[in-house]
Amino acid sequence: MRTSVTRYRFRRLCAFIIGLVFLLAGIFKLLDPAGAGLVVEEYYRFLGLTFMLPTAKVAGVSLALLEALLGAALISGVWRKTVAIATSILLILFTILTLFLAIFNPSMDCGCFGEVIHLSNLATFLKNVVLLLLAAVAFLPLKELGQPKKRKYVSFIIAAASIIGFTIYSLGSLPLVDYTSFKPGSDLVAANREGEEFMSTFIYEKNGQEGAFTLDKLPDSTWTFVRTETIRLNGPKTTGEPPVLAFTDSTGTYKDELAASGNVLVLSVPAPAEMRGDEWTRVADAIDGASKAGFTPMLLVTGTKARLDQLSIMVPETRERLLPNTYFSDRKTLLAMNRSNGGATWFNDGELIRKYHSSKLPTEEELLEMTGDDPTETMIHTSTKGRLRFQGFLLYTLAILLLI
Repeated sequence: MRTSVTRYRFRRLCAFIIGLVFLLAGIFKLLDPAGAGLVVEEYYRFLGLTFMLPTAKVAGVSLALLEALLGAALISGVWRKTVAIATSILLILFTILTLFLAIFNPSMDCGCFGEVIHLSNLATFLKNVVLLLLAAVAFLPLKELGQPKKRKYVSFIIAAASIIGFTIYSLGSLPLVDYTSFKPGSDLVAANREGEEFMSTFIYEKNGQEGAFTLDKLPDSTWTFVRTETIRLNGPKTTGEPPVLAFTDSTGTYKDELAASGNVLVLSVPAPAEMRGDEWTRVADAIDGASKAGFTPMLLVTGTKARLDQLSIMVPETRERLLPNTYFSDRKTLLAMNRSNGGATWFNDGELIRKYHSSKLPTEEELLEMTGDDPTETMIHTSTKGRLRFQGFLLYTLAILLLI
C-alpha cells in the first residue's frame, strides 16, 4: 500500500514538473506576443512555410496560451487523461521539431521561453527528451492517473481566467518586463563605430525562395518585398554588447549618431502597411509635440522611401509633416526596440529610458514634464513597477494552483 502511494506521489511530482515548465514557457511568451510571433516566423521559414507568415502572431499567441493552460491543468491535476494525451502529443511534436533543429542547427532561437531564457538547439532537444521521459512516468498507464479533489477544478478555472486576462492585457500593451537587447537602461551604441561597417539588405521572395538585395541592386517586379535586414560587415561580434540601432536616411547613409545624443523620441513603425490613416496622424502629432518639447523627434520605418511613398492610406499633409524626420531600418531591429507598431521610445544621451505603446503616445505636455525629471529615476521607476506586476501575477497564479 505504501509503495502504491509513493509511486502515485512520484507520478504527480513528474506531472507537476512538466506542468511548471509548460506554465512558465507559456506565460513568458504571452508576456511578449509580438516576440512569440517572431519565433513562429522563424519556424515557418525553417520549414519553408513562408506563405503562412501572416498567421505567425496568432499562431504564437495561441500556442503559448495552450501551453500555459495545459501547465495549469497539470499542476492542479484536473481532467488528467485528456490533459495527459494533449500534453504528450505536444511534447512528441516539439521533440521531433527540435531534433531537426539540433541536426541542422539553423541560426535561430527555439523561443521555448520567449526572450526570458535562451537555449541552444541541442539543449532544447535534450530538454524535450527529458520532459518526454517524465511524461512517460507521469502518464502511463493512463487508467491509473487518479482523480483530483473537486476544489482543484475551481483553482484551475480561476488560474485559467487570470492567464486569459493576462493574454488580453499583453496584446494591447508593451511587455511588463523587457528582456530584449533594447531593455530600459541599455546604452545605445551608434553603428558607425570605428572599424565597424553596416549594410541594409532587402529581402524579396519569388516562387517560395527568398533573396537578399542591396538598395542599388533591387530585383524586378516579379519579386515580392518581404522585409529589410541590417547586417554587420565587420567589427566585433560579442555576446551581450549594447544594442545597435542602425538606420539610414533616404540615400542609404547611416545616421545612427542622431539617436545617441540628448533627449530623443524615436517612433518606430515596423509594419507601415498595417497603419491606418488616423494612426499616421497621431504619429505626426507626437513628432510635432516632441519637437516643441525640446526632444529630437525621429520616425523609423521598415523599408525604403519609395515604399513609404506608395502608401495610399497616408494623406499628403501627414506625409509632408513626417518626411523631414523619417529614417529607415529593418523590421527585426524596430520590433526589438519597441514591440508596438507605431510605438515610441525615449533615449537620453543614448540610454533607453522608457517605451510607449502606439495607443499611448506621449503628448507635448508629458514630454515637457519629463524634461524636469531625472531620466535614470524615471527609467528605474517604470521598469521596477512593471517587473513587480509581472512577478506578482506569476506568484498569484502559482498560489491559486497550489493552495486552493
